[in-house]
Amino acid sequence: FKKACLQSYEEALACAKRIGYPVVLKASEGGGGKGIRKATTDEELKLGWEQVTTEVVGSPIFMMQMCTGARHLEVQLVGDHHGDVIALCGRDCSTQRRFQKIFEEGPPSIADAKDFREAEKAAQRLAKSVGYRGAGTVEYLYKPGNKGFYFLELNPRLQVEHPVTEGITGVNMPALQLQVGMGIPLSRVPDVRRFYGLDPLAETKIDFLEDEYKYPDCHVMAARITAENPDDAFRPTSGKIERVRFQSSPSTWGYFSIGANGGIHEFADSQFGHLFASGPNRETARRNLVIALSNLEVRGEIRTAVDYLGELLETQAFKDNTIDTAWLD
Repeated sequence: FKKACLQSYEEALACAKRIGYPVVLKASEGGGGKGIRKATTDEELKLGWEQVTTEVVGSPIFMMQMCTGARHLEVQLVGDHHGDVIALCGRDCSTQRRFQKIFEEGPPSIADAKDFREAEKAAQRLAKSVGYRGAGTVEYLYKPGNKGFYFLELNPRLQVEHPVTEGITGVNMPALQLQVGMGIPLSRVPDVRRFYGLDPLAETKIDFLEDEYKYPDCHVMAARITAENPDDAFRPTSGKIERVRFQSSPSTWGYFSIGANGGIHEFADSQFGHLFASGPNRETARRNLVIALSNLEVRGEIRTAVDYLGELLETQAFKDNTIDTAWLD
């Protein structure tokens, strides 16, 4: 893999000349918006190369042509020890700032269920071809105009937004990982069988590439809660936290990695919480998430973008679902 990646700025420049600007540099070991830069000129490429190599030291770096006007859709996979791979529907993570996800939602309503199923099958075939085991996510850029899916990467881990998938499929993801690790076939897991509308205690085989599951009849939307200052270019902030108050309800729930009298130090990731809202459709889930954000109270020395997130959800572009990955930037 390392031999196939770029080793120097000169190699990156030659690659950009060959495939054409705009391009994106990506450190394979990066994540959370780190180690990724776009470039439209040789000068921007040189600066981007320096930034990527500094942010993720020693990581292999690859380059791809930048796809504009696209959505970020992803397929949730789980592979077992018996050669099977299940696709647990997917998520739409198109609302991003500097390649960092802001909102996540599922199922991805921008794509037809039939078209998305083909993307799922492609992701499953990829995972099966390498003998993948455990949870993982295949990420795509999706062009609504031509209904085209373009492969980005396979994230070999359980992502922080996995409760979106749990909410639309009824499958407990951490529990499924443990069961797979114990050697239990996917076809024998009760949550998986319920997802396919089957008797949870039966032992009949499931063909995960050909058998169809019942497409989710609900929608889940999530918002990342971060210690960032929206009045200072969203720079991370640190300090003590005096109070975090949030009351879950049947349609909204939240997770926080910090409590009262805690704090966020300068070396921590800026995300310290996650809010989730569900509903029978996207609009109801959106309204419920607006209410959840308005009911969240964080007091202390840090700054948060909670009010800003509520305003984003109320924009007409978000309501109409006409955004793309470059919308916020």
